[in-house]
Amino acid sequence: MREEITAYKRERILEEAVKLFYERGFSGTTLDDIAGALGVTKPFIYTHFRSKVELLEAICRPTIEMSLDAITDAATQSGPASRRLFDGIINFSQVVLQRQANIAVYFREEKHLSEAGLAEINALRKRFDRMLSDLLEEGSAAGEFGIVDVRLAALAIGGMVSWAYTWYQPGGRLPIEAVGEKLAHFALQLAGGQLPGSGSPVPTRP
Repeated sequence: MREEITAYKRERILEEAVKLFYERGFSGTTLDDIAGALGVTKPFIYTHFRSKVELLEAICRPTIEMSLDAITDAATQSGPASRRLFDGIINFSQVVLQRQANIAVYFREEKHLSEAGLAEINALRKRFDRMLSDLLEEGSAAGEFGIVDVRLAALAIGGMVSWAYTWYQPGGRLPIEAVGEKLAHFALQLAGGQLPGSGSPVPTRP
C-alpha cells in the first residue's frame, strides 16, 4: 500500500509539472509553482525528485521508452513486415497523441536536460530508429517494400508521427484511433508496401 501511495504522489507531481511546463515553459516554472498547484510545500516535491531537472527528465524519458516499446512489440511479432509496420505505427502514434504535452515539453525543453539524462534519451531514440530501420530492411529484403534508403525512410516515418503532437487537436475532426490508422497508411505508402490481403499496393504519387 505504501508503494502505491508513493507512486500516486509521484504521478500527481508529474501531472502538474507537465501542465505547467507546457503552459509556462521550464524556465518560467518554479518548484514553488508546482507545489502551489498541488497544495503542498516544496519539500514534498524534494522527497520524490531531487531537482527541477530531474523532474523534467522523468517527464521526457518514459514517453521515449513507450515509443520504443510500441515499435519493438510490433516488429518482433510474426507475420509480414507490412502488417508489423502498420501495427507499430498505430501503436507509436497512440503514445505520441495520448502524451501530447509530454512530447511538446521534451522538444521544447531538451536543452535543459542534464548531460547524462540527454545521453540516456538519445540512446533510446537511436534504438527506436534502429528497430524501425531493421523492420523496413526486413520488408525490403522480402520484396514487401521498395525503399532505396532505409535509414532515411525510418527517420522520415518516425518524424512524421512524432511531429503530430504539433497539430493534433483532441476533440477535433478525427479521434486518436483514426489519426493513427491514417498515419500508418502514410507510412506504408512511403515504404511502397501494402497490407496483406488488401489486393493492391498503397498508391504512391508518380
